[in-house]
Amino acid sequence: MNSCPITYTPCGDDLYSETGLRLLSRELKVLREFKYTAEEQRIEAYNRASKMSVQGVQPKLSAKLSIKDGEFEIVDTGGKYILKPQHHLYPEMPQNEDLTMRLASEIGLDVPLHGLIWSKDHSLTYFIKRFDRKGQNDKVPIEDFAQLAGMSRETKYDYSMEKVVNVIDDFCTFPSIEKLTLFKLTVFNYLVGNEDMHLKNFSIITEEGKVTLSPCYDLVNSTIEYKMQDEEIALPLNGKKKHLTRNILVDYFGNERCELTSKSIDKVLETISSAVPKWEEWINISFLSNDMKEKYHKLLGTRLDILRIR
Repeated sequence: MNSCPITYTPCGDDLYSETGLRLLSRELKVLREFKYTAEEQRIEAYNRASKMSVQGVQPKLSAKLSIKDGEFEIVDTGGKYILKPQHHLYPEMPQNEDLTMRLASEIGLDVPLHGLIWSKDHSLTYFIKRFDRKGQNDKVPIEDFAQLAGMSRETKYDYSMEKVVNVIDDFCTFPSIEKLTLFKLTVFNYLVGNEDMHLKNFSIITEEGKVTLSPCYDLVNSTIEYKMQDEEIALPLNGKKKHLTRNILVDYFGNERCELTSKSIDKVLETISSAVPKWEEWINISFLSNDMKEKYHKLLGTRLDILRIR
């Protein structure tokens, strides 16, 4: 029996469940295999890179969903989705990102519609719906923290989490609300091994005259996927990038730097603790290999113990 890569639920002999298709569109009856292999997608991404408004290390494609043809189509303009194929060096990146985004959603972090789709070589491609597009061609104002801080793609790591808090204070309409979200996201990233949360991965969004943190994106357990250095966080916190403790993450960052009350902090930690059984279930039924599932469980368990969350 197949498992739907959009919902992780059984779908018989079909590629996708009805629920998964309805998440994409209520009118969608079938979704065909994406007509490119992983390698062909990477080539297309390379050739079209100059036309993409969203950059990054991973190869990305802009796409739209054709309800009539029941398939995703690569486009240079007007795309409502971003597609990320399997990386030639890190083949489980799509599965990893999709799973990690699901775990984030489980604790109430704002996450766009996302999932996995089958490609013609039976590889998995990650998709995420763009939150900076509305209607036909309307763009929603988005600015990442590198832009706000006057930094560049080359200097996106030359900052600190304390300064990230200052950016929120300077630009967000209700800083106290956004700092609570930042605290939850920072604890989450530590727990799931996302050590690549640099300035380009934080953004603000302006809607109806209100400036808030944007929905989450690019959340990956980079520690088990492509760990290249002994660090636990991309931007230093209290001068440290590794050997983080509950005192640093919870007491120092949550209470002192984000100026959160003990009640607010406890509520975040309780929410995470309550979500752990569901997190473990998501990992078990995810599309990661058994080896990667084991690594994900082990890292998560270690980090939960360090923060004394369970």
